Amino acid sequence: MDLQWMDGPQAERFTRYMDSLAACLRHRDRIEPFRRYCVGLLLPGERKSVEPMAARLRPDRTAAEHQALLHFVGQSSWEADALLRTVRREVLPVMTASEPVASWIIDDTGFPKQGPHSVGVARQYCGELGKQDNCQVAVSLSVATSNASLPIAWRLYLPEIWASDTERRNVAKVPAKVTFQTKQEIALAQIRAAVADGVPKGVLLADAGYGNTSSFRDALTELGLTYVVGVQGNIVVWPPGTEPAVPAWSGRGRKPTR
Repeated sequence: MDLQWMDGPQAERFTRYMDSLAACLRHRDRIEPFRRYCVGLLLPGERKSVEPMAARLRPDRTAAEHQALLHFVGQSSWEADALLRTVRREVLPVMTASEPVASWIIDDTGFPKQGPHSVGVARQYCGELGKQDNCQVAVSLSVATSNASLPIAWRLYLPEIWASDTERRNVAKVPAKVTFQTKQEIALAQIRAAVADGVPKGVLLADAGYGNTSSFRDALTELGLTYVVGVQGNIVVWPPGTEPAVPAWSGRGRKPTR
């Protein structure tokens, strides 16, 4: 399972980083599987699911390694937000040592799927494929300098068809506290949390999937954030201090209401 750099100063840095993240795992018996899983993600190879990772990590006992990783990924529980905060605490100072945060980036990422059983999977737009297809979608907030970016919030989007299906939720073990939220609502919760945590601010960037919603833009303004967001070509805007008004009735025909 050794990487070429797994000795010397790089190995010491990697070990310190793993130790800082492992504090979020709650149980000591999860630390070594967690470390092996992270090494598996770094090893060469296109597929990063547990079976091919196990083969690369322990070619002499692949089946046992596969079961250990599968148990760690599928059965172990930890606080994801706490883990991301720890990552941010470790990585952001390194990123900003020579230049400040320039932007916050809201985006969603699609993961193509074949079957119907993965949590949140549905026929929806998948950015990786550039079309509607069977996939999962996650909403993320990243902070970026001109040379690097770091995801600081990440949440799986649960479509309404999933959120309202009790049997499907129970089979997939979706917590009862997870309810339907639009992608814009998920993104705003991530942004508000980052503001509350004092994350260095940058210009917020988002595509029209978020920027076309006026309540999303209004919320950014209320938070004091500068933003550049995409909008669709048919959006209607009004100059400051003006608003749409119902035309005066001419005295003939039906009175206008819009």
